[in-house]
Amino acid sequence: MARDRDRRKGGAAADRRRQPKKKISILTQEKIDWVDYKDVNLLRRFMSERAKIRARRVTGNSTQQQRAVAQAIRVAREMALLPYSVRQVTQRGGRGRRDRDRPDLSAPMPTPDAPPPVVVDDDVDGPEGVSFEAGATEVTEVLDASAEVVEAAIEQEVGE
Repeated sequence: MARDRDRRKGGAAADRRRQPKKKISILTQEKIDWVDYKDVNLLRRFMSERAKIRARRVTGNSTQQQRAVAQAIRVAREMALLPYSVRQVTQRGGRGRRDRDRPDLSAPMPTPDAPPPVVVDDDVDGPEGVSFEAGATEVTEVLDASAEVVEAAIEQEVGE
């Protein structure tokens, strides 16, 4: 029983553990007394790549410094000087397909079975003996007629 108590304390192994070096804040190193929300370069040093505010244990800030930095970052975000979040595009895969109805984008594209498009000469008449130039003039006549109808409707609306 007495041995169990001695083992729990850790003994010599606990003495050999390395004490981690205390992280010194950037604010302390550069002797910055006041954190300005307009100093975007300084504030970015306290943010992760995904625009999250880094923790005190990562930055080495004191409680007061961390509060000032967090407040400045919030104000800078409000003023649109800093992003709320950074859009990350990630590819995920290998866990099965949830969208079974969608085609697989990694599969090779199928070759078209349709015949190649037919080249039409301008000198050849259409299927009913009508030339293509005649068809073009009919289209322009229809467009002109519809434009006249629209203009008449506008004049009638304005007249009322």
